[in-house]
This record gives sequence, C-alpha cells and structure tokens, in this order.
Amino acid sequence: MNIAVQRQQERVIAIMVKAGYTKMRLAHINLTRNLDLEGNTITELANRAAMTKQAMGELVDQCEKIRIVERTADPKDRRVWIVKFTDTGLAWLGELGKAVAQVEGEMVEIVGEPAFEAMKDLLAAYNRAELPPID
Repeated sequence: MNIAVQRQQERVIAIMVKAGYTKMRLAHINLTRNLDLEGNTITELANRAAMTKQAMGELVDQCEKIRIVERTADPKDRRVWIVKFTDTGLAWLGELGKAVAQVEGEMVEIVGEPAFEAMKDLLAAYNRAELPPID
C-alpha cells in the first residue's frame, strides 16, 4: 500500500509542477491537507499532522516563502498566530484538487471503476473501525 500511495503522491506532485507550482514539495501537502479554509494555529496543524510544532513551523515558513499561506495574529490572543491560505494558496488548492482528480481518474482507468470504489470503501471502513488495544 505504501508504494501505491507514494506513486500516487509523486504523480500529483508532477502534475502540480507541470501546472507551474515548481517549488511545491510533498511535505507542503502535509500542511495544506490539515489547514481549514478559515485558518488554524500551528499547534492545531501540528497535532492534526502528528508532528512537532517546530517541524510544522518550518513547513509554514516554507509555504509562506512561496506565498501559499500567511500568518495573521489571532484576534482573541495576539500571542497566537493563525495560518491561512493566501489567494495564491487558494488557487494552488484548486489546482491540487484537479491533480488529485486526474490521478484518481488514471487509477480508475487502470483498475476499473468497481475496484476503485471498492478500494475507497474498504479503506474508509478501516479508518472508521475501532482497533483493538496493543498488548
């Protein structure tokens, strides 16, 4: 499964680079897939991505440099920064959605619609399942 996921992600990145997003890296998706349209704190993003605040801060710095996100002061607490998509970031997000759809379409062509839908259903069921404790 890991090889298939890696292949899918590399294909999405290649499509995004061809669309002009040449500074995008796979790690940037780890930030943006966890970022709500209304914005989140770095702590929230780090928790969602299961990474340290420092590592998430580095991703935010990188994405700020390529103008996908920006930090704004939290109106409730000026010590806290809210990370939000920029207009460029929202356009990037739209292109990312198209790239993912294209790759999923390619997967359907390879394995067929029924198998693709079954795979999505099975993975969703696994994600919803309560796992037994590890002894």
